[in-house]
Amino acid sequence: MSLPNPFNTLQSFTANGASHQFYSLPALEQAGFAISKLPVSIRIVLESLLRNCDGKRVSELAIRDLARWQAKSARTEEIPFVVARIVLQDFTGVPLLVDLAAMRSAVVKLGKNPKIIEPLVPVDLVVDHSVQVDFAGSADALAKNLDLEFSRNRERYQFLKWGMQAFDTFKVVPPGIGIVHQVNLEYLAKGVLKDTHGVYYPDTLVGTDSHTTMINGIGIVGWGVGGIEAEAGMLGQPVYFLTPDVVGVHLTGALKEGVTATDLALTLTQLLRKHKVVGKFVEFFGPGATALPVVDRATIANMAPEYGATMGFFPIDAECSNYLRATGRLDADIETYEAYYKAQNLWGIPAKGDIEYSAELEFDLSNVVPSVAGPKRPQDRIELTAMKDEFITAFSRPVNENGFGKKMDEFVTVKAHVAGTDIRHGSVLIAAITSCTNTSNPSVMLAAGLLAKKAVEHGLTVNPLVKSSLAPGSRVVTDYLEKTGLAPYLDQLGFQTVGYGCTTCIGNSGPLDPRIEEAVVKNDLVAASVLSGNRNFEARVHQNIKSNFLMSPPLVVAFALAGRVDIDLATEPLGTDKKGKPVYLKDIWPTLKEVRNQMQAALKPEVFRKLYSDFAEQNPKWNEIPSTTGNVYSFEANSTYIQEPPFFTNFSLTPGTINEIHGARALGIFGDSVTTDHISPAGAIKKSSPAGRFLQEAGVSFEDFNSYGSRRGNDRIMTRGTFANVRIKNLMLGGEEGGNTIYQPTGEKLAIFDAAAKHKENGTPLIVIAGQEYGTGSSRDWAAKGTNLLGVKIVVAQSFERIHRSNLVGMGVLPLQFSEGTTAQTLGLDGTETYDVIGLGMTIKPQQDLTLRITRSDTSVNNITVRCRIDTPIEIDYYQHGGILPYVLRQIIAAN
Repeated sequence: MSLPNPFNTLQSFTANGASHQFYSLPALEQAGFAISKLPVSIRIVLESLLRNCDGKRVSELAIRDLARWQAKSARTEEIPFVVARIVLQDFTGVPLLVDLAAMRSAVVKLGKNPKIIEPLVPVDLVVDHSVQVDFAGSADALAKNLDLEFSRNRERYQFLKWGMQAFDTFKVVPPGIGIVHQVNLEYLAKGVLKDTHGVYYPDTLVGTDSHTTMINGIGIVGWGVGGIEAEAGMLGQPVYFLTPDVVGVHLTGALKEGVTATDLALTLTQLLRKHKVVGKFVEFFGPGATALPVVDRATIANMAPEYGATMGFFPIDAECSNYLRATGRLDADIETYEAYYKAQNLWGIPAKGDIEYSAELEFDLSNVVPSVAGPKRPQDRIELTAMKDEFITAFSRPVNENGFGKKMDEFVTVKAHVAGTDIRHGSVLIAAITSCTNTSNPSVMLAAGLLAKKAVEHGLTVNPLVKSSLAPGSRVVTDYLEKTGLAPYLDQLGFQTVGYGCTTCIGNSGPLDPRIEEAVVKNDLVAASVLSGNRNFEARVHQNIKSNFLMSPPLVVAFALAGRVDIDLATEPLGTDKKGKPVYLKDIWPTLKEVRNQMQAALKPEVFRKLYSDFAEQNPKWNEIPSTTGNVYSFEANSTYIQEPPFFTNFSLTPGTINEIHGARALGIFGDSVTTDHISPAGAIKKSSPAGRFLQEAGVSFEDFNSYGSRRGNDRIMTRGTFANVRIKNLMLGGEEGGNTIYQPTGEKLAIFDAAAKHKENGTPLIVIAGQEYGTGSSRDWAAKGTNLLGVKIVVAQSFERIHRSNLVGMGVLPLQFSEGTTAQTLGLDGTETYDVIGLGMTIKPQQDLTLRITRSDTSVNNITVRCRIDTPIEIDYYQHGGILPYVLRQIIAAN
């Protein structure tokens, strides 16, 4: 078979004394396209178009369009991006595998070969989301949590093992190894790859987790997508996205003494949120970017979902090679890597004026100061010195202004007494060094260890009511903390290793002491968690902890020592030493020199090679999990973890039609910043919730409920869990917290699932109405799947988060956007209305205006203009087919 050669770009380059083929971007320039001033991230995507130009998935016109990218043009063209590989974590990976198994079942029912459903690109699933911090603060916490993880998730892990033998390109990194993004950075990423024809090309990917962008720190193009989109990518579909704006951030200067990469990431998150980079590529350049080590770049890139960008990209340079070498990649591979990117004219971080960006921002690293973010959103940065005042102000600030709505006189008067210690508003009850954002960065992890050492030497201790934990993103962290002699000091402060996974950052913080939990609930205390994570949305970390602050690992240790967040660490002591003398943060904060002196132990190639080899041998518990065989999975009717989803029930080879929607009823009316955690929680399942009742009726005891995230392979649980977050506020109930609604037309108050079930019996379509930034947060496909299965046909919001909007279309749900200045409040909506979508039909165009007709209970009618947020032509096809999965399945069957 001859390879495509658009614009005569199939050329050769030399590496390791041999000649290799590649699709040359300089050759495309010679063909008349002025691409040398295009952003580096755009050029890497352009290479994918050249290599995959087959006239079907990728046309020559798509290459021309992207090669002529203009920095400030209107964005109307979609890019068919074929990625090199896909990474999954288990919370999203298990339901994806369930969908693939269901597709194979559907194919068999049609009399076809199930093997036509097969990933066409390599897929790596890292099991990192299932470990919970049930045990903490003891030497055996790691072993106990791992035992419990395997006990709880045995059925899921059996299913993953079935997938490993059923699909040729599907591999699993077992539990206890690390967090997907850190494993990707330290092990899976190669930088440059080679296909079966010997053609070299850039390592690119999408992942079913928002923070896939961490890989942008090493110059690899990749971002988070929903599981639905990832499935399409696995099965050969390009990842379609609208041609993006690219915002250049010119970094200058250097971080000052006492400032960490975490402080930098939180400051950039706030800045970029303010500059509205949602849905855009962000590309860092300039001398400040060149000087940052890869681990710092990765911390910044990891937070791209928090600042709203599709990517936070750092171009390729010698620092990337240094990191690859230090993490155990082979010298010959690194030589090929360097030769490839130099041949592509993609080597080196650009200087000012080299690239034409859609917008440029200036940022001086020397202006960054120690910071935290919270108490409810990662973009709400607070300078460390203002932490105390901000918490006290937030205490009485209205809830709709990101406060807690409490009476100020309660701040001092309300408290509880547990185990000889006071708990009050502002008490730190969870302190977690967690998340790939920071645990991948040796500088902040070593700083935490050094601070712990000095604290112990000064005689400081952690308040016994604080549940402290350390969950590294890979076992390499444990290795260097032990080799530097810092691990014992963290242990003495209760920061023993509890597992190698996401833990507290994803909501797997585990239970608090029942006495503490009772005191918090009974007194309605605004208690706090401090964590080195990337997400602090309401009820994410723990259902009963209302105030959550993101910060660097050393600050997590410091606040655990202080035991409260209403403290000014610049002027108030953390505690007293053995002689009763006050000890301040400045007394135990490590210097940059001290951290650098320890860094030599952190990145040893031989350690990475050893710890990332032969996972099976290093994880005997994984080997004990049995596996079923065969190409088609046998779903068990009584399983509460894995069920065949209804997405292909009564599947037909003929797509549906697009029609107007009439007579819809409101299932919920929500305010701003409703996250995917609100829509589809990942954490604990409440006993009295629809999902909790379902599990109890199935004979599952409360202690075996596990989490919503672990049960994503069961649509019966997940549909009942949709909109079941204990902190979601439905304005149909006056903003009351909890997953309830008013069932119309009777006015009965019901759980959202129960109301949706009654509407479904009556054949009534449903609408969800929301404010700004609807669907912010994790790339959680069940937030769209659950919405679909509840019978919701329309979601109308003031604005959408990128991935969730795409996921809604991918599940056949219509996203509509209010005109500027129009809201549920300005329209006076209360849920008693009925809704029609007028103008929706087979001739619909991307982003076309439609009419939303609102008929009120007094029969008066409002017609308002809304923007249809089906953004691209391919999405119209997805919507017509009832979603991306039926579309892809019909394509595969037609091709076979």
